[in-house]
Amino acid sequence: MRVPLLLVFYFVVATSLFAQSVSSSTIRGTITAGEQVLPGATVTLINTRFGTATDSAGVFQLADVPTGTYQLSVSLVGYDSYRKSVRLMAGQSVQLSISLREAANNLNEVVVTGARATELRKSPVAIAVITRKEMNLNANTNAVDAVLKGVPGLSAVTTGPNVSKPFIRGLGYNRVLTLYNGVRQEGQQWGDEHGIEVDQYGIERAEVIKGPASLIYGSDAVAGVINFIPYIPRGAEGKVNGDVVGEYHTNNGMIGTSAGLSYTKNGWKAAFRASNKLATAYTNPVDGRVYGTGYRELNLSAMTGVEKRWGSSFLYATLYNNLQEIPDGSRDSLTRRFTRQVLESDQDDIRQRPLVPENELRTYRINPLHQHIQHSRLFTRNRFLIGKSDLSVLAGFQQSVRREYNHPTVPEQPGLYVRLNTINYEVKYNLPIWRGFEPTLGVNGMYQTNKNLNGTDFPIPDYALLDIGSFLFVKKTIGAVDISGGMRYDTRSVDWGNQYVQNNPATGFDQLVYSPTSATATPQFAAYSRSFTGMSGSLGATYNISERLLVKANLSRGYRAPNITEIGSNGLDPGARIVYLGNRNFQPEFSLQTDIGFIGYLNDMDVSVELFNNVIDNYIYQARLYDDAGQPVVIVPGNFTYQYQQSKAQLYGAEFSLNLHPRTSRWLTINNSLALIRGLNRNPQLIELEGDAARYLPFIPPLHGRSEIRATFGREKARLSGLYVRAELDYYGAQNRFYGVDNTETATPGYALVNAGFGGTINNRQNRPLLQLFFQVDNLFNVAYQSHLNRLKYFEYYTASPTGRFGIYNVGRNASVKVIVPF
Repeated sequence: MRVPLLLVFYFVVATSLFAQSVSSSTIRGTITAGEQVLPGATVTLINTRFGTATDSAGVFQLADVPTGTYQLSVSLVGYDSYRKSVRLMAGQSVQLSISLREAANNLNEVVVTGARATELRKSPVAIAVITRKEMNLNANTNAVDAVLKGVPGLSAVTTGPNVSKPFIRGLGYNRVLTLYNGVRQEGQQWGDEHGIEVDQYGIERAEVIKGPASLIYGSDAVAGVINFIPYIPRGAEGKVNGDVVGEYHTNNGMIGTSAGLSYTKNGWKAAFRASNKLATAYTNPVDGRVYGTGYRELNLSAMTGVEKRWGSSFLYATLYNNLQEIPDGSRDSLTRRFTRQVLESDQDDIRQRPLVPENELRTYRINPLHQHIQHSRLFTRNRFLIGKSDLSVLAGFQQSVRREYNHPTVPEQPGLYVRLNTINYEVKYNLPIWRGFEPTLGVNGMYQTNKNLNGTDFPIPDYALLDIGSFLFVKKTIGAVDISGGMRYDTRSVDWGNQYVQNNPATGFDQLVYSPTSATATPQFAAYSRSFTGMSGSLGATYNISERLLVKANLSRGYRAPNITEIGSNGLDPGARIVYLGNRNFQPEFSLQTDIGFIGYLNDMDVSVELFNNVIDNYIYQARLYDDAGQPVVIVPGNFTYQYQQSKAQLYGAEFSLNLHPRTSRWLTINNSLALIRGLNRNPQLIELEGDAARYLPFIPPLHGRSEIRATFGREKARLSGLYVRAELDYYGAQNRFYGVDNTETATPGYALVNAGFGGTINNRQNRPLLQLFFQVDNLFNVAYQSHLNRLKYFEYYTASPTGRFGIYNVGRNASVKVIVPF
């Protein structure tokens, strides 16, 4: 009976498949805006798995759609969304021609960063969205720079062109949480000498939350969140789509290349991208070429998964590999030419170092003294549709390996060598809407282990960390008011055992051990075990005065547990030339921030005003360590010694934007923004002892204004389209409110930079893009300046200078060209 039963089974299956093929239909169409075709528009059948994006000619196709009536949805950033009811008959092929209207504003844009996807207009929290299109208009050397140029209140502490640490409203490091597609980025964030391990060419858009986001993300989001969202496969079904990017910068000879491929069919999606950057030392009119600022960077990323009626499941993998030189700022005292370390003892006698030859300043070869950073991640994002609710599950693993090579006589021996392993997890359940309430329950966190490997310097211990937090988030619309908020409880456990330093006869350097075998071994890290807990939450509302006028207000409490350096550090960070000492008695930071905002999208202009006030208890900062006689403590000769302190702090400020787009001159756009931040140290004892030098917080950006005028012209259906010319004034005020204790910071003069650029798209005879071209000149007049957040400003070995200038200056004039070839 087995054979007849198999025949019956195959007959039933074949009949079912045949019936499905007969009853299925196809929807084809073109998306335009007037005469302009719109590539990249998202086309979906609501509440189904069917969805795609238009190709370079604005064409889309949805195949094998069962018969029935559907709601077709079309959306694209910068245009009003479109919906249409479509009825499909068996075997029918429907041809559509849809024209979108340019949006008067982006308030209806949906953002995914947070508890659940929501429209910008409904969020009481300040959120900014930067698209790939806006990023391409600027010359960027890393992912952070690509975002901060378009967001008032966002800045970066830098150590050369490729090292940027994001700051939001005066707070950074472990107070800003960086995400990659919703997964928290875990490297050695406490370090100054490396940036965020994200491929700038693989970012489709970035969403920035300005203000505490501890409610959803827990510790380390006390200042805000930057979510880098990677490229999503799109284009015609069953066809390979992709692009090739080439970029060149004249200042440091930076050569950037990237190539991406994507494929989608029947709900299955896949994408792959490979990117590479290499650069020599950068130059400016004061220092010439700055020794130790070259780099090489390689990025690989891939994703695959399915999107069906039951939901979706995707797997992502990335690999980041960066060789980054380490500048130390040593020079000849008379000529101010840079010198280099050649002996281990050279730190004690800086004047014995030889001058750096000119050929070593212009080479793409990486100096022997450099750092090697490797970061890899593998994670899966899953969404399951359960009736009128949905469940999201995220799980991932990432590893960060960081080496700093600082031994000139033994260049293959790393000074710092640490490996950080992190397991991330998150479960979110969006409950069905009940009486207008949209509740979300969630739990997320991480398990983390750090290991010192074959290094010779040990600033932080081997440790284990467990984070777990649960939250409830609810939003509801009552008439013209959108209300949202919730509560969260977090627990972080950190522990490590006794660790010692003893000499390793095989290498001649020190090594870190748990069980010393030598009588000369010294204790490095005493055993530690502690749990930190905290409550956080937020409550906010948006009042829709009209479709174009909004008022927002939000009150949020943030929470941050001390990071590993703040509680456990006891050693030299060779790249920073600082000995860090932690404080084992620290309490978590808690912030209370008030935000008020006004947004108006009028016919000829957009205007926004955002005010904030943030009060932080147990704020942690660095301070020089002194002995009882008032003399600086020196543990490692030639290096400063800092110990972390806690006090109360306050940050407040305002951000303004005024963007003009007159209807009578649609080719013209004038964008203006202004950001002002003040950071106050509320430690009365320190202020009484040190006076005005202790009145302010470190790393507070000065007044920052940006104005851009852009002209766009040319017919869209032509061999040249999307032509633009732009000019920009980037203004930074003087920063005379700084943390001056122990000369930690000094005053910084104001400066203004002029930038200019042009570009456009070259099309073939069928009006399909052949390539996009972007040309940009930054710091057009080659102004010599020092950013207040530039760490190289303080890389100085002498108290006198023949030129009267101290420290290292920022990048001089830089012309760049970028070409993108889609296919």
